[in-house]
Amino acid sequence: MSDASDSGDRTADGDGANPVYHVDGELVPADEAVVSVEDRGFAYGDAAFETVRAYGGDPFRWADHAERLANTCETLGLDHGLSDADLKRRIDETLAANEFADAYVKCSITRGVQPGTLDPQPEVDPTVVVIAKPLPRGGVGSEPVHGGPAAIQTTKTRKPSSRALPADAKTHNYLNGILARLELRVTGADEALMLDPDGNVAEGATSNLFFVDGTALKTPSLDGPILPGITRETVIELAEAEGIPVEEGTYPPDAVREADEVFLTNSTWEIRPVSRVDGIEIGRDDAAVDGDGEGVAGALTTLLSELFDRRIEEAYYDGERL
Repeated sequence: MSDASDSGDRTADGDGANPVYHVDGELVPADEAVVSVEDRGFAYGDAAFETVRAYGGDPFRWADHAERLANTCETLGLDHGLSDADLKRRIDETLAANEFADAYVKCSITRGVQPGTLDPQPEVDPTVVVIAKPLPRGGVGSEPVHGGPAAIQTTKTRKPSSRALPADAKTHNYLNGILARLELRVTGADEALMLDPDGNVAEGATSNLFFVDGTALKTPSLDGPILPGITRETVIELAEAEGIPVEEGTYPPDAVREADEVFLTNSTWEIRPVSRVDGIEIGRDDAAVDGDGEGVAGALTTLLSELFDRRIEEAYYDGERL
């Protein structure tokens, strides 16, 4: 996920050159932040995490992120004993220590150091780490942090069944997505388009997928191996509030390749238009174009992006630019 230059007058004061991280209740310089090599998060990926974007010094939809983090820990049987308020305090302290108003924030909870066997022990001394990196100001008139419209590529690597690896759990085990991203080196695409075990569209390696076909705004259903993205949920709310039909279903890859518009969502990118799917240009006739004549975003993608920015502006910047 690429960074971008400052586009606003209320971006973080800090520049991230000498970041401070939060490790097990202490603020420490990044180059001194360490986790034991015997920590289960390192050894087995036995850890839960959330990625949150902070706007104006406040994490976006923290209550929803905290709930998803708690659900992941429940799936892992990881009883860490920390309250949502305690985790939020650690995030706030990390942002304040770095003087970040707008930032990428990652909060991780591992099962901690335990004997070197696969079996997790019931007694947990968790390792809790919060890191932050500066981002530009969000909201109205903001510059996207992604590198422009994405080219996505269907990969041979598929999402496993949730019976094998629960899709609704955000854990440190990202091997599936890593393998998918490795395939992109051949085509130079920006994001993987991953299919479920039955060959239907699932999601990206780090993003949820939406597309438009003239009948509705469509996105793969959470009945499949799909992460319940917080930005995904926000986009659905915005569309429904505008009376835009939203359909959550099961779709073959051709439905995306033939769509009028396609876009991706995640906490950092927010809403990222897709220009090509498997080398096929998307929605050329309906898309806005840049100075080079390249497709940028269709009308509905543009509308939803503007509505998203407006919501951020109202909720996190007191409507300063409205």
